[in-house]
Amino acid sequence: MTLIAPSGVEVLGHLEPGYGDILTHEALNFLAGLHRRFEKRRQSLLRYRKERQAELDQGALLMFPHETADIRAGEWTVRPAPADLQDRRVEITGPVDRKMVVNALNSGAKCFMADFEDATAPLWSNLLDGQINLRDAIRREIDFTDEKSGKRYQVNDDAAVLIVRPRGWHLDERHVHINGHALSGSLFDFGLYVFHNHAALKERGTAPYFYLPKLESRLEARLWSLVFQHAEDELGLERGTLRATVLIETLPAAFELDEILYELKDHIVGLNCGRWDYIFSYIKRLRSRAEHVLPDRSAVTMTVPFMAAYSRRVISVCHRRGAHAMGGMSAFIPVKGDEKANAAATEQVRQDKLREVKNGHDGTWVAHPDLVPVAMEIFDQHMKGPNQINRPADPHELPVTTQQLLAAPEGDITDHGVGDNIDVAIRYIAAWLGGRGAVPIRNLMEDAATAEIARAQLWQWRRFDKSTKEGTAITAAFLENKIADICAAIQDEVPGQDELCDRIQTAADILSALVLSDEFTEFLTLPAYDRITAELKAPMRLMEFED
Repeated sequence: MTLIAPSGVEVLGHLEPGYGDILTHEALNFLAGLHRRFEKRRQSLLRYRKERQAELDQGALLMFPHETADIRAGEWTVRPAPADLQDRRVEITGPVDRKMVVNALNSGAKCFMADFEDATAPLWSNLLDGQINLRDAIRREIDFTDEKSGKRYQVNDDAAVLIVRPRGWHLDERHVHINGHALSGSLFDFGLYVFHNHAALKERGTAPYFYLPKLESRLEARLWSLVFQHAEDELGLERGTLRATVLIETLPAAFELDEILYELKDHIVGLNCGRWDYIFSYIKRLRSRAEHVLPDRSAVTMTVPFMAAYSRRVISVCHRRGAHAMGGMSAFIPVKGDEKANAAATEQVRQDKLREVKNGHDGTWVAHPDLVPVAMEIFDQHMKGPNQINRPADPHELPVTTQQLLAAPEGDITDHGVGDNIDVAIRYIAAWLGGRGAVPIRNLMEDAATAEIARAQLWQWRRFDKSTKEGTAITAAFLENKIADICAAIQDEVPGQDELCDRIQTAADILSALVLSDEFTEFLTLPAYDRITAELKAPMRLMEFED
């Protein structure tokens, strides 16, 4: 297959049948326009992240910005949500593979967040196939036949509203270069989706909707606002056609909620409590402070004070500004073949969703179709309208303070917690290298965010010379040996599968480098992406990790 790219555009990924329909000359030209207009600003904002982290490492405090006090004090609201985003009580999330797209759209959820980010490993084939799958789903031309059962799946007429999550600002798409520089992964995912689908979505009475991940500040929200305006102008769309929900999944962003809504007020619909990335960000941004060391990952729930404060703040700010305050994801998933364990997992999800709706959230996330009715029942019972935006605020509730947002929870670091973090991180990274971004591990759905918590905690515990409750000193030597032992144990589960064993070893090597380094690596997906893009011009084969 031959691809005729615009001047200055180079496509390094291999071209499979159908890819040329996505990477058209016009679409690549649209991407090039996005890159040339916004790449300098993106790089400037990434440098600002590093500068801000250096200040935090030197003792600076996170606080509500003085220079935007008038925005926080002002009386203003965002543009009302479009009709098909008024009721978002249950949203299902997942990767963009064909089977998931069909099943999620047919799940009975109000919305489906198709995820190019944490739930999708950025293999070139995953990204291009994902664009094809979404294009076909919108046009109701998608189907899927299960090879084992022979059952054929098609999208129902009453399918969930589609929302797409592109990758974060920090990630490149190295398979596409503009003027010799890698294109932003955010702009690649966003640009191809909106270019190919805005007209078909309009015919269906909807529009391109997005979840925007990992924003650190109002300035990063401003960049997305400018991108949205540029795309609308280039494609002849009315202002406000493109709509977004911003994930509040970084600690600095929690201090700029009003400002993020204000920057995107013509395009934003709401904010979402991305709890797992938020915990990771808490560790990452406060990594130089011993008083902020967290206990075992399993102990850091939404009920601990700093997480509860973050949720309350999202709800109060959103509702004051006329925006949805979306709840997050419980990691529990159905357990097949074990009725007792499945009942326990379902109850965990039920309690999580009950807490969210009673606190005032306007909707929630689930990761599996079987959990849609569980969450739906809770929200139907306790939220009679399409949302709770107009629910009166509690006059006795005090504003969330800086101290509440930063307070570390009590809890233990245990031998089990250390081992579980290592095991999950190795299994997840190995799966990610093989092309899977959402991985069920011991009845929990793990994605890049939960793996990030696991490796960040190991680094943090070693950095501050912590010991477990049982008395084990978490030293570099201990972690190095423990990683090797757990790696070997995982490899023993797949005897004779040399390729998979090699990938498990590579995952262990990446984890060791991350947790033993003196410097904290911003995202584990950065060194992992180096591995999967080492030979850009060689065809890459999607490999499955066997649970």
